[in-house]
Amino acid sequence: MTVPFSFSLKARDGSARSAVIETQRGNIRTPAFMPVGTQATVKAMFTEDVAATGADILLGNTYHLMLRPGAERIAKLGGLHSFMRWDKPILTDSGGYQVMSLAKLRKVTEEGVTFRSHLDGNRVCLTPKRAVEVQCLLGADIQMALDECTPFPVSREEARVSLDLSMRWAERSKAAFEGMSAPGQALFGIVQGSTYPDMREDSAKTLVGIGFPGYAVGGLAVGEGQKTMFDTLDVTVPFLPEDKPRYLMGVGTPLDILGAVARGVDMFDCVMPTRSGRHGQAFTWGGRLNLRNAQYAEDLSPLDPESACPAAQYSRAYLHHLVKAGEMLGSMLVSYANVQFYQELMARTRAAIGDGSFSAFAEDVHRRYAGPQGLGNEGEA
Repeated sequence: MTVPFSFSLKARDGSARSAVIETQRGNIRTPAFMPVGTQATVKAMFTEDVAATGADILLGNTYHLMLRPGAERIAKLGGLHSFMRWDKPILTDSGGYQVMSLAKLRKVTEEGVTFRSHLDGNRVCLTPKRAVEVQCLLGADIQMALDECTPFPVSREEARVSLDLSMRWAERSKAAFEGMSAPGQALFGIVQGSTYPDMREDSAKTLVGIGFPGYAVGGLAVGEGQKTMFDTLDVTVPFLPEDKPRYLMGVGTPLDILGAVARGVDMFDCVMPTRSGRHGQAFTWGGRLNLRNAQYAEDLSPLDPESACPAAQYSRAYLHHLVKAGEMLGSMLVSYANVQFYQELMARTRAAIGDGSFSAFAEDVHRRYAGPQGLGNEGEA
C-alpha cells in the first residue's frame, strides 16, 4: 500500500522545530540535511556509506541527469533509486538553477527556458511540464516546481518580472504533476523575490494559494551574505504554513543551517561537505580544519575524536599526506567524514530541540565555528 506524503511536528524550541516527513520510501527526520548526489552519486562516496552516515534523504539534479544519461534511459533502467542503489527518499530540484548558471545561450520565455547543453551544445527546452516529466521519470519522491533563480544583486524591476514568471510556472508545474505523478510523490513550490521583503511575501502567499505539500525558499546563498540571508528568511518564513515542511535550497555551512533552523526551516542541501572534502577541508566538532596545512604533518590525533565516522578516526597526519599527495583516498575519507559530521549536526540539533536546549547548542557550535577556522555564508550552492 502506498504511504501518503505527510508532515508531523514532534517538538518546538522557539521557532526551531523537529518533525517527521513520511514518504513511501521511509521517514525523513527534520531538521534534515540532504547530501547532494548531482549525477546519481554523492561525489567520492559509496551509496552504502552515505546511508551509514544517517542520511534519510539525498538530492538528485534534474538538469544534469536529463542531459546525461537521460531521464528516459534512467526510467528504462528502473528509476533513479534502483540505478544508484539508494532505497530511501530522493528529492530532485527542477533544473532551473543549473540552466541559469551553466547553460550556454539560454533564452527565457513564458513557455520555459531554451538553452544549449553545456555538454555538447545541443538545443534543449525545459518547460514546467518537461521539468515535472523528467522528475517523474527519475522517480523522485519530492519534486520541485520549475522556477527562475535570479542572481544577486538584481533590480526590483527584474526581480518582479522573474517572480511573476516563476509563479505562473508554479501553477503549470502543479497541473503537470497532477497528471503525471505516482501515488505518494510530492511537489514543492519555490519562493522567490530576491531580497525584497514585499516580493518574498507576495511569492509565499501566491504559492500557498496554489497549494503545495511543502515549500522551498530559493534564490539565497547566491552571494548576498549571511545577514541578508537571515533577514530574508525573517520576512519569508512567517508566511509559510506551520503544517508543511520548509526547505532552504543550497545552504550551507553549519552556522548557516543553525541560523535557519532557529527561524523555522526544516530541510537543507549543499555541496559544501563533499566539495570541501575533495579540497582537504574538514568539518569537525572542533571546527573547520584545512588538512593541507603543515601543522598536521606529524599530528597523530584522529581527524575528529567526537565523530562516530570510521573515516574520522584516521590520523590528521595520514590525511594531510593523502591530500598533499593528491591521492583519491584523501578525498574519499574527508568527504565521508564531512557528510557524517553534517548528519551528526542534524541529529544533535533534533535532540536539542526536543529537550529545549537548542539555543545553548547553537551557541556552542557557533563558538567552535566562528573563530579563525570557522566560516559563515559563502554563497555556495
